Amino acid sequence: MAENNLQAEHLIFKRSCHTVEEAAAAAGCTPHDLIKSICLVDGEGRLIVAIVKGEHRVSTSRVGKHLQIEPPEVATPQEIEQKTGYPCGGVPCFGYRALFLVDPRVMEKPVVYSGGGSPRSLVKICPPELLAANGGEVARVRS
Repeated sequence: MAENNLQAEHLIFKRSCHTVEEAAAAAGCTPHDLIKSICLVDGEGRLIVAIVKGEHRVSTSRVGKHLQIEPPEVATPQEIEQKTGYPCGGVPCFGYRALFLVDPRVMEKPVVYSGGGSPRSLVKICPPELLAANGGEVARVRS
């Protein structure tokens, strides 16, 4: 993050941040401040990451419609680690090759917390910085 001049903070905790509830408790925020990076794979094997608020679910049909492709499949934990370099449940919202789609509801928050690369870390970042970091686009991907 520092080498790319990102205005973000990497937070490391002693306890797990795997669930929305655990992450909110660790960061001292509400579940509404958390975002999820849901990894999907299209028919060509390309990684698509749909970023939604913690309380929302991703609609693969909306992702497919937006990209004008068949609805992608949810990546397996093995595919996630292979394609991102991070474990399932700790995937950050930037820092690896993928097509990123950020739900507009994420952009409404002044600050959000994303997976930080491990089950015990988070990244605190403002949504415009997130979008600049991952080169993504805003698209409704929540169900």
